[in-house]
Amino acid sequence: MSITVLVADDQALIRTGFVTILDAQDDMTVVGEASDGRSAVDTALRLRPDVVVMDVRMPVMDGIEATRRLAGAGVRDPMKILVVTTFNLDEYVYEALRAGAAGFLLKDASPHAFVAGVRTVARGDSLIAPEVTRRLIGRYAARLRPADPAVTAESALTPRELEVLRLIAGGHSNAEIAAELVIGAETVKTYVSRILAKLDLRDRVQAVVYAYRTGLVSPND
Repeated sequence: MSITVLVADDQALIRTGFVTILDAQDDMTVVGEASDGRSAVDTALRLRPDVVVMDVRMPVMDGIEATRRLAGAGVRDPMKILVVTTFNLDEYVYEALRAGAAGFLLKDASPHAFVAGVRTVARGDSLIAPEVTRRLIGRYAARLRPADPAVTAESALTPRELEVLRLIAGGHSNAEIAAELVIGAETVKTYVSRILAKLDLRDRVQAVVYAYRTGLVSPND
């Protein structure tokens, strides 16, 4: 089945580029476009695409608020949002994750990485570009107020699960974690599933945010 996508970006040139790349894929169809956040929300609710590609800085309503309305806490049927950003907008990344984004990529990602990102989010997986995790989440984690979760990672997770969580927070993929710990990729998937279940987290994105907010990792790690 074709993956339906809505592209929201206020820059017509970038929006057209995204649409061209996605429509060239055999398994993807762009069903709509939006040039501001409010239009993105209205169009997404009307069309219910599989994935919304969301810019951050847009007029009328920014992409963070639009993401919150489509996928944030309390949304009954949250949509899958892939946020795209640039390094000069890195102060917004953490808020985008808190708003419910399933993942994000940099706008200078290759077309291949962009398409792969859309497919990843469409499958229900989360996506965090490793360079974004290391440079952005880490940089702004120092500004975050410490969280006081009901269940701490140290009390809920085994030592190996803690190790896997720290590697996730460092931006490592499953394959990289498997190589680092000398275990199989399927074993890594099992660990990730257990971590999310034990900490009541939705996906890897929330796991990264959790790790920084609770001080399990720091920007200097």
